[in-house]
Amino acid sequence: MLLTADDPPPFRVLRESAASDLVLTADHAGRAVPAALGDLGLPEAEHARHIGWDIGIAGVTERLADLLDATAVLQTYSRLVIDCNRDPSWPSAMPEVSEYTVIPGNKDLSAPAKAARVAAIFTPYHDRIRSLLDARAERRSVLVAMHSFTPSFKGESRAMQVGMLYNKDPRLARILLDLLRNEPDLTVGDNAPYAITDDSDYSVPTHGERRGLAHVEIEIRQDLIADADGQNAWANRFARLLTAADAMLKAADQADRR
Repeated sequence: MLLTADDPPPFRVLRESAASDLVLTADHAGRAVPAALGDLGLPEAEHARHIGWDIGIAGVTERLADLLDATAVLQTYSRLVIDCNRDPSWPSAMPEVSEYTVIPGNKDLSAPAKAARVAAIFTPYHDRIRSLLDARAERRSVLVAMHSFTPSFKGESRAMQVGMLYNKDPRLARILLDLLRNEPDLTVGDNAPYAITDDSDYSVPTHGERRGLAHVEIEIRQDLIADADGQNAWANRFARLLTAADAMLKAADQADRR
């Protein structure tokens, strides 16, 4: 077993019996590394960077769950151990290089070593999301995948403060894009700084698209949520916007059924 009693569990669930239709996930909320893997051959400064986790998104998601009375599932471990928003068979799931940083602890991993990370972290996290959604099968659920992005990646600066990501079902993303564009002083990304595809993401295609749930992936720029004040501000903003957007989505769905 990769994880011992001294390691944290692979996920946290907040407000399991919450009233909201919205279900929040945070694939990169934590940056823990199992004790058995040491530091993956990296100094602390590298683990603290965006390559290790989505800076600030745990605080935003926790606060947003409280404001919305929404269930949230937050993943605990560093994306350098295993990226829970990638299919485990993809090279990017346990990268040997992230941005420009070589990850010595991921070099030439054996099949059993990879399988241990999947079994200990990836599978329990996604099984928990799956079981929560299964338990809500008789009620309406909307998946909101929470992420953050670095202001600069491989020398490319990102001027946008926030992005809405989608693929096969853009309904909720388009509503939120309209609402965000009405906010003062925001530059908003439409499927930017990333776009969801079957080859780039795991969570939204698996828990949103395949279930037929309305969904959106939210990306917030990390420098805006690096401290508690920023996290609270953006959680308050999205509590307001998601409430409005979900009401509009629900009304549109009801109109379509008439």
